[in-house]
Formats: sequence, structure tokens, C-alpha cells
Amino acid sequence: MRAVARDRYHDRHPFNVRMHQGELTPDELRRWILNRFHYQRHIPVKDALVLAKLDTSRLRRMWLRRIEEHDGRADGEGGIERWLRLGEAAGLDRSELLSGEGVLPGVRLAVDGYVNFCRLRSPLEAVAASLTELSAPGIMRTRIAAFERHYPWIDADGLAYFRTRETQGRQDSGEALGLVLDWARTEADQERAVAALAFKCDVLWSLLDAIDHGDRKERQ
Repeated sequence: MRAVARDRYHDRHPFNVRMHQGELTPDELRRWILNRFHYQRHIPVKDALVLAKLDTSRLRRMWLRRIEEHDGRADGEGGIERWLRLGEAAGLDRSELLSGEGVLPGVRLAVDGYVNFCRLRSPLEAVAASLTELSAPGIMRTRIAAFERHYPWIDADGLAYFRTRETQGRQDSGEALGLVLDWARTEADQERAVAALAFKCDVLWSLLDAIDHGDRKERQ
């Protein structure tokens, strides 16, 4: 599982490489923020689907925290709100982000695929797919440093999402990995878990493919 998360994670995607090297234009960075928000706002949706598959109070309480991390416990809190503030810091209006009108078709397809995977697959596979978070703390540190160095026109307060996810991702991935290791006792289950994580890596890679080529759609 760690090898898949390391070797197939989207930090290797050319668009992410260019982002972290400071090579994105302001329009490219805004396109990423807008389209990535479509993914962010669906994370608590997929987590609610996973939550419904868990059969003990202890597990449901544990997974409920993930929904609260993104939705917050009140208006103005949570990861979705922090992403909206990132968009505002980059010069996007939050109404534009919330409308979803600028989301690319390929991004919609990738996000729908992930949500439906969590809806239809087993608890083991749905939880295993979340383990791209094993690589999240590292990419968050890299991203914060890149934004501070290369994109100083974005207000530092807009980076709060990345700073928060560095800690949350470590806790979330540790809990999810523990569940997968406990549940995947047979070779067949272990193969399904690895395949689920590989699928999620493909989702994130496809999402960036769509964003990377989005300027071609805009020129048509």
C-alpha cells in the first residue's frame, strides 16, 4: 500500500511538478484551484457513503470526524471553507467556485467515478481508496514551500488548508491503514485493497490531466 501511494501519487504529475517549481501562470493556478474545489467539496459526500457502510459505533464516530474536518461543525469552518479562502486569496470569487460552472468535464468524470466507487464497493475497498493520504503530508509541506516562494501574490492566510491537512492527513491515513490491515486477511482481499488505492491514484492523475489540458478547451 505504501509503495502504491508513493510511486503512483499525483505529486509526480507534470502539472504538479510545474506548480511546485513555480512555473504556473496565475490563470493556470486559478484553474487548478477552481477545478480541485469540485473534488474537495465531494470528499464529505464520499465519506458519508463510507460511513454508512461501517457497522460499529466506534468506526462511525472515527469516520464522522472526516466529514467534520471538511464541512466543519458550523458555518465558516472546515476544509471546504478554507479552500474557498484559498480561491479568494488567488483572486477568485467564492460564488464562482460554489457555482461549479467552470468545472471541466474531465474533472467531473473523475470525481463522479471516485464517489460512485465508494458508493458501490465494499468497506475495505472504499477505505483503502482513501489511502492516497499516506502521501498527503509530504506534498502539503512541498506545496506550502512552493506557494510561499513562487506565488507570493497569494495571501499567506489562503494557505491554511494545506497547513491543516498536513496534520489531518497523517491521522486519517494512520487510522485507515489500520482498518485495511485488520480487514484484508486473505490474499484476495489484499489484492482488492491495493487495486482500490491504485484506482484512487488514477482518479487524481486523471483530474490533473483534465486541468493541465483545460487551456486547450478555453482556446476553442
